[in-house]
Amino acid sequence: MKVITLGEVMLRLAPEGYYRFVQANSFGATYGGGEANVAVSLAGFGIDAAFVTKLPKHEIGQSAVNKLREFGVDTSLIVRGGDRVGIYFLEKGASQRPSKVIYDRANSAIATADKADFDWDKIFQNVNWFHFTGITPALSDNTQAICLAACSAARSKGITVSCDLNYRANLWSREKAGEVMGKLMEFVDICIANEEDASDVFGIKASGSDVTSGKISHDGYKEVATALIKRFGFKQTAITLRESISANDNNWGAMLCTGNDFYFSKKYAVHIVDRVGGGDSFGAGLIYANLLGLGAQEGLEFAVAASCLKHTIEGDFNLVSADEVKKLAAGNASGRVQR
Repeated sequence: MKVITLGEVMLRLAPEGYYRFVQANSFGATYGGGEANVAVSLAGFGIDAAFVTKLPKHEIGQSAVNKLREFGVDTSLIVRGGDRVGIYFLEKGASQRPSKVIYDRANSAIATADKADFDWDKIFQNVNWFHFTGITPALSDNTQAICLAACSAARSKGITVSCDLNYRANLWSREKAGEVMGKLMEFVDICIANEEDASDVFGIKASGSDVTSGKISHDGYKEVATALIKRFGFKQTAITLRESISANDNNWGAMLCTGNDFYFSKKYAVHIVDRVGGGDSFGAGLIYANLLGLGAQEGLEFAVAASCLKHTIEGDFNLVSADEVKKLAAGNASGRVQR
């Protein structure tokens, strides 16, 4: 089984601990990005995962490649060229102060890549699954064309396609997102969203819910999933359900809709170490569950448990094994020392 993910890997610069940007005298450097995070998670679960992007030939680009290789991701399909690696700055929130992200990714190598840089016939040889997010087409008109070409090629080869809507207001408008993502959704089999994505991108709102106060309505999200499936014909729609108590403490769960059937996971009370990549780790868990043929409820529980564990790990990457996820999903949530 082989999975291809397409997107941007960025250099992440973050002040130590909970320092604010204006307090920082130094920044810790790591790497991350939606689809790269998914590839790392899947590699950790033992899946053959390859990440596709474009990175400069200089040492910073090579450092990003090296970091992906370190965690078992196949980097052989990465195109080299362009001038810069995208950067994002992260300030961790605490208590009632939210986290903050500042992007410095304009004109990155992948944003300026050309559709001709990627040979999808070669990339998709012996591939079972293709994954991308709404972040990648938001980067530029070029990446929109690249995503469309990839999705079309995957569909023609019978490859399962998944997409996490991942709306980012800092990258494009709701109107542009709805227009572009609406075209891409025609090729998608499994759609992943959070409490706000369906509303921001497609204007499909969950009645009885208020994400700013942490209020979640199960019936409202059933309506959202049903509307998405009716509009685009998805085989599955998954919605992560985050009840935000504070920047440090969230309740975390998810819903999966498979046609007319709805499944809800158990809810985890999570004390957050680092929430960046939480949705990506859920997506990776869902892909893994589908590849292994797990039932809908079991697969959903695996995906939510994987994402729960990600919230306890510094950095974008979810560095856990499938066995660790299965133990949590089975009820081992005490956090007791393992000896």
